[in-house]
Amino acid sequence: MTTQLPTTPDHASPNYAARRARVLAELDKRSSAAGADSLDRLDGLLVTDLNNVRYLTGYSGSAGSALILRDGTTHFATDSRYTEQIKTELDPAIEVHITRNYEATIVGAALGNAGGILGIDDAHFTVGDLRRLREEFVALAHGIDFVHSAGLVEEARRQKDDIEIATIARACAVADTAWTSLVENGQIAAGRTERQVAADLEWHMRMAGSDGVSFDTIVGSGPNGALPHYHAGDRVLENGDLVVVDFGAYVDGYASDCTRTVGIGTLADWQREIYGITLEAQLLGSSAVTHGVAGSEADAAARRHIDAAGYGEYFGHSLGHGVGLDVHEAPGLSQSSASTLLRGDVVTSEPGIYLPGRGGVRIEDTLLVTDAEPRVFTTTSKDLLEL
Repeated sequence: MTTQLPTTPDHASPNYAARRARVLAELDKRSSAAGADSLDRLDGLLVTDLNNVRYLTGYSGSAGSALILRDGTTHFATDSRYTEQIKTELDPAIEVHITRNYEATIVGAALGNAGGILGIDDAHFTVGDLRRLREEFVALAHGIDFVHSAGLVEEARRQKDDIEIATIARACAVADTAWTSLVENGQIAAGRTERQVAADLEWHMRMAGSDGVSFDTIVGSGPNGALPHYHAGDRVLENGDLVVVDFGAYVDGYASDCTRTVGIGTLADWQREIYGITLEAQLLGSSAVTHGVAGSEADAAARRHIDAAGYGEYFGHSLGHGVGLDVHEAPGLSQSSASTLLRGDVVTSEPGIYLPGRGGVRIEDTLLVTDAEPRVFTTTSKDLLEL
């Protein structure tokens, strides 16, 4: 089956300066809320997480850091391996430094002897990294210090622009195409191992246009389907199994996330029952995903249905999570979520029922939050297949 994939708008290029401005606006917002907190005194933000660097600069390499100053001036550092790559990727408004000492070079170039305080995008910046950076500038008597400023870029990344939405739609279409090919080619069948099914699905995603998988493909058959984050092992699929398949593709840096559950041969009544309950919960959860709704309420919309059916204790994880440059990012849709959904958020809806020793069901779509019903990016059928 050949599927026409969505396209990114012609000649479109992300507005990286606007993205950086959003981060600075988020910093200002937090500073106002904090009053005399150190955020109010920050001279800029040091960004080390590579997906955050990509979002703010366009750079997709595997080594580099960026520094955004309060006035919007941005410095970027990488090494000579990427000299040619940055010519085509990096926002030309950014000042480039080719060095092996990324953070120290751009901090020194931006602040020099003037000193100052920088926030650190610290999700992937270790305590050891911070200690070494502080020691270097203390030794040089530059009077530069660093404070933890987690989540500033991630919050700005939540609401996707049109280019990001189009790219995520393509990543989801790649996953849809691959799943359809896997099913139509009879590659989920008794006698095959979970590992074989996963390998075939990943091959189909590559052939459909994926740059790689967005996480390790899950194929949980029979009792293994009761393990929400199982991997694809050597168990052989058998007639009467439920098979949970969780998979996703990366396209141009953006992820998709989808789960489908199918049966091998004829299923038992209890299996059809938990499938039907999960599907109804998934549809209820998805319908609750709209601008202004609390993440906890979207979770509750699905969870109430599973609870009422008597399977509440077998649904232990959250309803969903954000999807973008990371396959798991803000916002969260959980019982304890403090997030309110915003138009432009891309999230999953993925309830499940997991019966230990027997099997499980999970059904998942990737959705775009709008002012009304969400746009569903993963569009393959959710009807129960007994293959």
